[in-house]
Amino acid sequence: MEFIKEEIEDMSYSEPSRIKHEDTEEQTDSTEVKQQRMKLKEEECCKIKISRKKAKQLHTCPQCGKSFTAAASLSYHLHIHSGEKPFNCGKKIHASFNVKKHKKTHSDEKPYLCSFCGKGFSRLDNCKQHQKTHNEVRDHVCCECGKSFTAAAFLKQHQRIHTGEKSYKCSFCDKCFTQSGSLKRHERLHTGEKPYHCTQCGESFKHSSGLRNHLHIHSGEKPFNCDQCGKKFISSSTLKKHLTVHSGEKPHVCSYCGKSFKSLHSCKLHQKTHNEVRDHVCCECDKSFTKAYHLKRHQKIHTGEKPYKCSYCDKSFIQSVNLKAHERVHTGEKPYHCTQCGKSFTQSTTLVTHIKKHCSVSE
Repeated sequence: MEFIKEEIEDMSYSEPSRIKHEDTEEQTDSTEVKQQRMKLKEEECCKIKISRKKAKQLHTCPQCGKSFTAAASLSYHLHIHSGEKPFNCGKKIHASFNVKKHKKTHSDEKPYLCSFCGKGFSRLDNCKQHQKTHNEVRDHVCCECGKSFTAAAFLKQHQRIHTGEKSYKCSFCDKCFTQSGSLKRHERLHTGEKPYHCTQCGESFKHSSGLRNHLHIHSGEKPFNCDQCGKKFISSSTLKKHLTVHSGEKPHVCSYCGKSFKSLHSCKLHQKTHNEVRDHVCCECDKSFTKAYHLKRHQKIHTGEKPYKCSYCDKSFIQSVNLKAHERVHTGEKPYHCTQCGKSFTQSTTLVTHIKKHCSVSE
């Protein structure tokens, strides 16, 4: 009886232990199942992401091969090739979100100020970009030549020099460009568009740099100085031309008479005199000119327009050179010096006449 009792007791003790062990096994199985399910879900998610990525890469431009993650981005991009600009704000713009950005340029509101120089900007990203120029942060580096830039967009533009990519094609001729801005400037040669207007005299310009240089005429500012003679100029290009006076360099030679010129432009204009090409004709008096600028200057005689006003008196002039010569009467400036006797003159023509006297005396 005692033996049976002990056996029953042993069975009673081992039963809970068995049940507990079975419960642990079930829990382990359940955990493994959960882990497998989670692994399957992760794999499915990964597959979905890959398929989505592949779907995103399907938006490719048929003209230049550029790919986009969204169909809308491709749609906006196609406007560049077609030349279509469906969003109007006086100026025609490719995309609706660019209209909002562009409208800020019309308002005087510039809430974002540079903490270094106080310059105001209509957009925060432009302000941040500008501040990089003060910090000299050029964190976008070209892997081909090592040149660095403050913005990824500038690096992207630069890299096209290495790749030779010119995706912006002129809609009037066969010329192609690496940048959309270069294309716009070029197309103004065909259209004659001059979007930059002087508020003081109404003169218009194809390029913003032309307007900036022109405004120096009204303000009298001449920020570019010659380090050899101290003469001041309104633009860097004018200073560059002037420096050839000191160097005496005349690399451009006329193929008809052998005369040399400092600039290619001057040489081409001179060659027109041999060909008698005077293709710029005045519609008022039929007088013809070799250069569009000369015609424009001449036409002011007919219109009576005198945009260049003296800052010392009420006199006005048709040409800026006439204004400069006149203002020397007020300032007493005599920039033309005789190298033989040191005498100075207000006008170059007076100096030429004076030098002839030295020549006649020596003879």
